[in-house]
Amino acid sequence: MVSRKQFSQEKMAWIFVAPCLVVLLSVDAWPLLRTILFSFTNAQLEDISGAQFIGLENFRELFADANWWQAVSNTLLFAAISVSCEAILGLMIALTLHQNFKGRGLLRAAVLVPWAIPTIVSARMWGWMLHDVYGILNALLVKTGIIAAPLPWTASPDLSFLTIVIVDVWKTTPFMALLLLAGLQTLPQDCFEAAFVDGVSKKRIFFRITLPLLKPTLIVALIFRTLDALRIFDLVYILSSGGTNTATMSVYARRHFVDYANVGYGSAAAVFLFFVVALVTVLYIKVGYRNILEES
Repeated sequence: MVSRKQFSQEKMAWIFVAPCLVVLLSVDAWPLLRTILFSFTNAQLEDISGAQFIGLENFRELFADANWWQAVSNTLLFAAISVSCEAILGLMIALTLHQNFKGRGLLRAAVLVPWAIPTIVSARMWGWMLHDVYGILNALLVKTGIIAAPLPWTASPDLSFLTIVIVDVWKTTPFMALLLLAGLQTLPQDCFEAAFVDGVSKKRIFFRITLPLLKPTLIVALIFRTLDALRIFDLVYILSSGGTNTATMSVYARRHFVDYANVGYGSAAAVFLFFVVALVTVLYIKVGYRNILEES
């Protein structure tokens, strides 16, 4: 039986969430539905009105395309590596900024600078810095003797993917650190004070108290960053033009939708990407919520 107080709280929650849901449905529902409808047609960019229903033909062609599966592999690998690095580095930065020291406020503001820069601007900036002829990074590495000759960071099949991961980690680690720092500041301090009084080591406090209490915040941060990583487009497209070794699902969908003017096929790729993102989100929430319940 649901108590009157609990029912009232759920009712108020729906009242507060309702405006957000209305905005999301009005802005996202129709484009998403239209994209799904286009994925079952042979629509072309120059003649969308003349599209004909072809069933699952676009999806059959999509699943038979080796370049598509390469894009899927690139996307999943990129998301796994970048989000893992950002979570570890973000947690280290958050723990550092959580300490009380002189100039902490200024350092917190400085750490957020990479995140504050628009992705297109930072991608262009890194593109110039990584240029194989005129880039300052190659000049510094050659001058210090770390490398013998300039490296084509964004053009080499062996380096381009790693370069994009590094730039993305630099760009979005501050966001992860900011979320985790907010979570650290909400943790109950009496637990830590009791642990210090009992002489518990800092390492044990971190793994036994800080990390379990921070897990809900960490899960939310991982969900946000994983969704962004799976939908990555601008950074990849600007730095490497979406070559086969670095193309993600978003880049692949855009190429067929715009460059090849194949709206139906590009929509099929976009729909598949949508369901991948939705599936990953559900798995994150299910696994994370289950772990929280088991530890509570």
